[in-house]
Amino acid sequence: MREISSFAMGKWVTPGEDARRVDCAITGEPFGRIGGGAIDTVAMLGHARDVGGPALRAMNFHERAKMLKALAVHLGEQKQQLYDLSFHTGATQNDHLIDIDGGIGTLFVFASKGRRELPESKVYVDGDIEQLSRHGSFLGQHICTPLHGVGVHINAFNFPVWGMLEKLAPTLLAGVPAVVKPASSTAYVTELAVRMMLESGLLPEGALQLISGGVGDLFEGLTAQDVVSFTGSAATALTLRSHPAIMRNSVRFIAEQDSLNASVLGPDATEGTEEFDLFVREVFREMTAKAGQKCTAIRRVMVPEGQVDALISALSAKLDQLRIGDPREEGTQMGALVSEGQKRNVLENVDKLKQEAKIAWTTEISGKGAFCAPVLLYCEDPDGAELVHTTEAFGPVSTVMGYRDLQHAAELVAKGGGSLVTSLITSSAETARAFVEDAAAWNGRIYINNSHSMKEATGHGSPLPHMVHGGPGRAGGGEEMGGIRGVMHYMQRTAIQGSPDMLTAIGDRWVPGSSQGQSSAHPFTRRFGELSIGDTLFSRSRRVTLDDIEHFAQFTGDTFYAHMDDAAAARNPFFPGRVAHGYLLLSFAAGLFVEPNEGPVLANTGLDNLRFMKPVVAGDEIKVALTVKRKTKRNDDYGEVRWDVALSNQEDEPVASYELLTMNAL
Repeated sequence: MREISSFAMGKWVTPGEDARRVDCAITGEPFGRIGGGAIDTVAMLGHARDVGGPALRAMNFHERAKMLKALAVHLGEQKQQLYDLSFHTGATQNDHLIDIDGGIGTLFVFASKGRRELPESKVYVDGDIEQLSRHGSFLGQHICTPLHGVGVHINAFNFPVWGMLEKLAPTLLAGVPAVVKPASSTAYVTELAVRMMLESGLLPEGALQLISGGVGDLFEGLTAQDVVSFTGSAATALTLRSHPAIMRNSVRFIAEQDSLNASVLGPDATEGTEEFDLFVREVFREMTAKAGQKCTAIRRVMVPEGQVDALISALSAKLDQLRIGDPREEGTQMGALVSEGQKRNVLENVDKLKQEAKIAWTTEISGKGAFCAPVLLYCEDPDGAELVHTTEAFGPVSTVMGYRDLQHAAELVAKGGGSLVTSLITSSAETARAFVEDAAAWNGRIYINNSHSMKEATGHGSPLPHMVHGGPGRAGGGEEMGGIRGVMHYMQRTAIQGSPDMLTAIGDRWVPGSSQGQSSAHPFTRRFGELSIGDTLFSRSRRVTLDDIEHFAQFTGDTFYAHMDDAAAARNPFFPGRVAHGYLLLSFAAGLFVEPNEGPVLANTGLDNLRFMKPVVAGDEIKVALTVKRKTKRNDDYGEVRWDVALSNQEDEPVASYELLTMNAL
């Protein structure tokens, strides 16, 4: 018997006398013991806040991102052990790729996005500066900082690795410690993954704890700084979000719960088209992957009324070829459900569905284990039905129904009360647009595929870390992942008001109007580590002549009338007459601030946010203020410097501005 332990306050705690039995999904035989150990779950929260939180907040975003990448590499090197253990959950090797490799891949994505999209700082600046005063001495800026609490993650049984890591990655990147509570039936896989991460030595003490078994009085210890992220049934979500401590303390609660997801065959995707065949493959895959135990699986299959028979026939033919059996055997396409209890639940819900739908395809399965045959149903009257839109058989079960037109399909989708995902298979952009306008409000994600995108598309049932995962209404009303959006769930957005100098110091990026330091050494002669935020070069002035404008026009071929025809330019409401090219001004600006000799500036990688504010005419003079706005270390050899470039004329009026990006040697 495998001892499925908890990890609390730096120690492993084995199951106690009151431990529950966990069975092998393949054989139905006893496999492990879980729970009943003496753990103080409220004290675990305190340990996370007092030890894990300060350690994580001492790191900046990039340091946390590097930690996530190292964890992903470490798990990847040992994933065969996770594969071998995960077979006992009934999962096949292909299912492992979704759960284990998918979870590791999620760590990699958040690590990458953390390095590319978050600053090398402890404060995230959210949005643009708000000018709150006439002359700019009093400004506003939104920032995000880590909550001083704990991410409490309550996960479902179907993805013991991915389900944990897709919550853990944004939590740790935000700088918040986590207490993870996996579902008991597959917790032994989660426990092994947690052991691997803890034994790597990459995580600070208190950053990750594990509850295997019951949570005790955990919720009594929650505060306004904590976040509960839940995946599971709508009934359990309602019980948890109604807990007095959550309501009393306004604890953030993120729910991703069961939903009646749909897939819609577009009116153009008739039998014989590539789109029709693609639709059949998508439905088949979603019925059989993880034995249908996916929160994103297709439960309702919606096809034009005239295509119902063809779809059922084609899908039945694929199901006829399905190989169900021991997931450890090569060639097995679908393994077992996670437990006998889950199998009973699926069959009970199939009986409910049969009140409104008839079985179009199924087969018989005998022997030990929690194996369940796929069930394809057909509902003749989806408008009058209720159970097919409200009852989820969480297994290899889908119901086919016909729709009259695209609006009717969207109405049927909405009868599910809110879904994690709906897919649409069509080659018509007009169909896609019309359907999205009607159906998006009821879905967290809409997946559109056709013959053009199918070779690279990830599939109806694959939520990706770059995009939000969640949905309205029945789906829980929450969001997970979504790239940096997911990180923000574990941070507090705060409005900061003050002078430009105050905002520069807090956000670790130069704000116009704040102090600008000058040095006798040209900034391009100084290495990355020698530059400070606010360091500025004030250039000499350069007069722009008519010869300059005409030479630039002929040399580049840009002979737009505003640069060449004084009368035509004067008729333009934006110009007083002939004006200098904007790109001529940029070129002159570079000539004013560039240091030509070899030095620590390795490359100019681009410019952002270019704006032209006031025309420049022949005879005007321009000058440049070049200021270090932000610094981001990229590796051990160089870092990115973001420069604020402000061009002004002889009257000190701004004429252009942009941000220049350079790579500077460390």
